[in-house]
Amino acid sequence: MPDPRKPIGVGIVGLSATGGWAAGAHLPALRAVDGIELRALAASSEASAQTAGAAYGVPAYTSVEQLAGDANVGLVVVAVKVPRHRELVLPVLKTGVPVLCEWPLAADLHEAEEMERAAGTTRTFAGLQGRSSPTFRWLADLVSEGFVGDVLSATVVASSTEWGTPVSPDMVYTLDRKLGATMLTIAFGHAIDLVSMVVGELQDVVATTATRRRQVPLGRTGQVVPMSAEDQIAISGTVAGGAILSVHHRGGAASGAGFSLIIDGTEGRLDVTGAEFPHIGPVTVRVARSGGRPTTVTPPSGYDGYPALTGTVIHNLAHAYAAIRDDLVHGTTVAPDFTHAVKRHRLLDAIARSATTGQRQTLHSFDK
Repeated sequence: MPDPRKPIGVGIVGLSATGGWAAGAHLPALRAVDGIELRALAASSEASAQTAGAAYGVPAYTSVEQLAGDANVGLVVVAVKVPRHRELVLPVLKTGVPVLCEWPLAADLHEAEEMERAAGTTRTFAGLQGRSSPTFRWLADLVSEGFVGDVLSATVVASSTEWGTPVSPDMVYTLDRKLGATMLTIAFGHAIDLVSMVVGELQDVVATTATRRRQVPLGRTGQVVPMSAEDQIAISGTVAGGAILSVHHRGGAASGAGFSLIIDGTEGRLDVTGAEFPHIGPVTVRVARSGGRPTTVTPPSGYDGYPALTGTVIHNLAHAYAAIRDDLVHGTTVAPDFTHAVKRHRLLDAIARSATTGQRQTLHSFDK
């Protein structure tokens, strides 16, 4: 267990001097959180490692084994494309150094389960940072405390501009269903994780999916590339307690990205809306009780440890790093780990099976 008097050193795989998610989100989130800081990085080549190391002023390595072996690194963060997660995470797990891996954890359920088994007693964390959102943690408490009474139903309508609109060359891999970085796993996966946190886990699910755009423009080249990833996902099922959850997620939406969650209960209603992915961007919450007029409400101040970051893409990620820091220092289990990530992968796998077979899938094992 780390010394609480010393900051936890972080080594990032995928921190590039030329930008990207690690540089644009993970690094500023780390800088915002006390008690945890960047200490090293790893890159795929000697040249890129040297460039990034010089840019960020930390030691740079060309393998995850070297990174995990740095005595100043107490947490390895894997922030690269999904198809490489397994090959990078497994060697780190062998060293016993805690790992944070971006979501999706793996390209498929089989890989995710393999990574969970390989972890053993090593502390692991999954990049489902939406679960650290002050607003969604508050919403989960409101529902569990009976603010809307017994939940009758929850309805989600969401849209992504990706998976249908022009794609850049470095993002073409997200169009291939087999590579595991699709709308189902990324946009839908993050959203259903948040919804499940608030209204409970699905006990069964029936799904209809489709790929309505089988070709997508490649930037402004005039060329097109094939897409096998689903761009229409519709599911329904029953959550613990009997409420009905229905979700329709659309890709390549001409109207832009958006998110809406309506929770109807015996004593009230919650209406949650956002203009982008809810695990990244802010949402607005309106409540109505006993037939009254809807009013906009905000979480009590105690939920938000970083109010100055509100509205930024690092707001939830900063809270996630704070939770990881506390878990490592105090031995708590607040931040989602690989076991939770596997549970989410099993839901996505069940959705894919239902869409293929046309049969409802039961998920009672999720409660075990």
